[in-house]
Amino acid sequence: MIYFVGAGCGAADLITVRGAGLLKEADVIIYAGSLVNPELLSYKKEGCQVYNSATMTLEEVLAVMTEAEKKDQVTVRLHTGDQSVYGAVREQMDRLDEEGISYESCPGVSACFGAAASMNLEYTLPGISQTLILTRMEGKTKVPEREQIESLAAHRASMAIYLSAGMTGELAQRLIEGGYPPETPAALVYKATWPEEEAYLCTLDNLEDTANEHGITKTALVLVGDAIAHEHYQRSRLYAPDFSTEFREKSQ
Repeated sequence: MIYFVGAGCGAADLITVRGAGLLKEADVIIYAGSLVNPELLSYKKEGCQVYNSATMTLEEVLAVMTEAEKKDQVTVRLHTGDQSVYGAVREQMDRLDEEGISYESCPGVSACFGAAASMNLEYTLPGISQTLILTRMEGKTKVPEREQIESLAAHRASMAIYLSAGMTGELAQRLIEGGYPPETPAALVYKATWPEEEAYLCTLDNLEDTANEHGITKTALVLVGDAIAHEHYQRSRLYAPDFSTEFREKSQ
């Protein structure tokens, strides 16, 4: 059996209980060594075979999976964060489907949620934003034309931008061109929840300076939106005394 497991955003104890249990059962672990905290391998049992996919091609990863399956072994494919976000899992699953090999997914904590926890943020503040956009800026890998940064910025919603820390100058310029004011609150979070985490509050117009000052060029998330400053938001109606819910009548 193949299990696609989200490793979480960094800290070894932020993997799910189910994910940790699968690591303990695994006969084979294939982990994304360039991004996954190696401390997670401490969950493995004695005799487990470990492969670092950072040095492997898709075909090599699949070869390990299919060989383990022939031996009736349990394989964990350990991806960073949650594998449904920039995890390149669908191409693996499609090939496994072709081979008639069963697999399951175990979710993980994505970096945007680790960053929010580290900074005690709420992305969806009433009266500020009720939308969180997860995206990345175009680099070596293209993004669809309809998903260019300027188009998404027009909503002025909360935004978590992956894989773009090395292009903060261009990113800020394009976000401003798309509709965010230059003074829009932003944050730069390097290796969220890792021991070496760094997090800096700034605004779009000094995002590049912040990145340059601290030497951050990769493995960082850019957060954008008025919710980052958590000011001028409205109180949640759910807990307002003059608001009825299925479980509580409003106060008279």
